[in-house]
Amino acid sequence: MEPLLGVKIGCLFSLLVLTLVCGLFPICFKWFQTATATGRHRRVLSLLSCTSAGIFLGAGFMHMTAEALEGIESEIQKLVIQNSTNSEGNSDDADSAYMEYPYGELIISLGFFFVFLLESLALQCCPGAAGRSKVQEQEWGMANVLEPHSHGPLPSPSRGPLRALVLLLSLSFHSVFEGLAVGLQPTVAATLQLCLAILAHKGLVVFGVGLRLVQVGTGSRWAMLSILSLALMSPVGLALGLAVPQGVSEGRQGLAQAVLEGMAAGTFLYVTFLEILPRELAGPEAPLAKWGCVATGFAFMAFIALWA
Repeated sequence: MEPLLGVKIGCLFSLLVLTLVCGLFPICFKWFQTATATGRHRRVLSLLSCTSAGIFLGAGFMHMTAEALEGIESEIQKLVIQNSTNSEGNSDDADSAYMEYPYGELIISLGFFFVFLLESLALQCCPGAAGRSKVQEQEWGMANVLEPHSHGPLPSPSRGPLRALVLLLSLSFHSVFEGLAVGLQPTVAATLQLCLAILAHKGLVVFGVGLRLVQVGTGSRWAMLSILSLALMSPVGLALGLAVPQGVSEGRQGLAQAVLEGMAAGTFLYVTFLEILPRELAGPEAPLAKWGCVATGFAFMAFIALWA
């Protein structure tokens, strides 16, 4: 076995095991269930959830969005250069106009609005989907008991299970492309560097996903199946990268991959801003501590972005 192939197989199993362990940890321990938590236990879980929200925010901006913008810009440049070499005559002005248009931002926004449309259609067809889950009702009931003099309005009904599914799908797309990038690395050093960078932030993100599934009241069996399916995405992408011959992916699949990355980034940002952050910041207790936890999670992901 070649050393490069052996390293990539080791990376495949590392990604699989880390995702399973980090994702299943909050699902398998009842300590992370907020419905039955009270007092200090509840406050600790709230701050942990805020840190997870900051990690999601950092992953959305510093990793998914940044990688999508870079990939889309690179592929658009290749297309413009290819068209300019094939076409005759002066087309510099048209090419510069194409280059300056914010294609990446447009595709990310399309992903955002696509999920918005799907959720609106689901709520239009099934109005009962707008109701709160039992876990959310218990949480707000406990919040009212702890804060009897709070007169602020309750947040709008959360579509937690639906948005948790969207979060899983967007992360699954991103995980496939991460594994694909590892599988396409030409050297052992580049493979290890990229894999370690992915492992550094993937464990925290998947832990946040598992915690999120627990908070929205997902059954243990479905939550475990969701984490298992998410854990398989990076190894599947890595296996695809090993199966692709050198040079085949360039030009043929680059633009499609960049567009899908952009759509996944848009869906991830949608769930982060409309579901995770509002839910964690809605409670009146310890606002500065919550801000500090969100900022800490974001700062850690920004620090990891130096190598990712």
